[in-house]
Amino acid sequence: MLLTNVTIATLAEDVGYGLIERGALAMEGDRIAWVGAADAVPDTYRDEKLQDCEGRLITPGLIDCHTHVVFGGNRAAEFELRLKGASYEEVAKAGGGIVSTVTQTRATSEEGLRREALIRVDHLISEGVTALEIKSGYGLDRETELKMLRVARAIARERRITVRTSFLGAHALPPEYAGFPDAYLDEVCIPTLEAAHAEGLVDAVDGFCEGIAFDVDQIARVFDVAKALNLPVKLHAEQLSNMGGTALAARYGALSADHLEHATAEDARAMADKGTVAVLLPGAFYTLRDTQVPPVATFREAEVPMALATDCNPGSSPLTSLLLAMNMGCTLFRLTPEEALRGVTANAARALGFTDRGRIAPGARADLCLWDVTHPAELSYRIGFNPLHRRIVGGSHA
Repeated sequence: MLLTNVTIATLAEDVGYGLIERGALAMEGDRIAWVGAADAVPDTYRDEKLQDCEGRLITPGLIDCHTHVVFGGNRAAEFELRLKGASYEEVAKAGGGIVSTVTQTRATSEEGLRREALIRVDHLISEGVTALEIKSGYGLDRETELKMLRVARAIARERRITVRTSFLGAHALPPEYAGFPDAYLDEVCIPTLEAAHAEGLVDAVDGFCEGIAFDVDQIARVFDVAKALNLPVKLHAEQLSNMGGTALAARYGALSADHLEHATAEDARAMADKGTVAVLLPGAFYTLRDTQVPPVATFREAEVPMALATDCNPGSSPLTSLLLAMNMGCTLFRLTPEEALRGVTANAARALGFTDRGRIAPGARADLCLWDVTHPAELSYRIGFNPLHRRIVGGSHA
């Protein structure tokens, strides 16, 4: 297929949109074969099936690189409590927060989790998402963690979307292990990680390094097992305080460190040295009414790649719009629209370990979005507006 009469945001370089006005793009199978100006199409592709894009914008397919879309129930009551003044930590210590969702997720069947998750995934797909990450972490026992990961794999079979799974057993302490984090890691978390890996359910290993979760030494134990299993790592770090999680993530060569509101210049340098992506999650910042903004200027100065994601979860970010996350990244964190688009394409791909998508270039996978806009800044500028005209997944319309 040859797409013509289209503006192309290639994001091929590390700076700028890489715009090609009056462009054309050829696809062979599931790959991009050629991209350039319409008046320079090689003769090889002039006889291909032609599609006039009528001046629309085409970008790489969007990638949501941090989600918790598989869970049971909701936490609307907790949302109401926070609006009455309770802090995230206070809600968690009172038995709410993650533990509340654990109870509901354990009680929900695999089919129920699949059905509920597909509703959320379909919202993401409707806005041009062609790949996403799905974490476990709401089971905190062997049976439910494996159940969540199986649901994540099922989603990839039932929808035209690529799914990367992350084992997040080190997310919180279940009530039955309250006060005994090391016993939980030894008896539940690490054995379940090994079982999930043996079943082919894990693409990466995550953790929550925070005062209400696990400390640096405890996360390091989990990361050591991940390393032995040849699995990449990532980390929820520096969201509520600075506990040294970002430095730990960098030391292990993590794909990403996520949240990062309390990260320092030293953290940024460590990430830059290891190529670790900073994943910014404005949905959680917004929902929790946080005031500590991630150090975006520091990340820019250190040349740390920045990604954006929804952090879709039932408590701190019940968000299923990656386009809204782009707008939030600009309005709340002062990203530029180009940084926001790169954050949900090229840098999001990097945060998940993809090497064949997130940019428009020959040889890349033909996961693309065709938009009813004329300039890529419109994707971050509009609020509550979905200009997606069509997704192209693996070289064919979806």
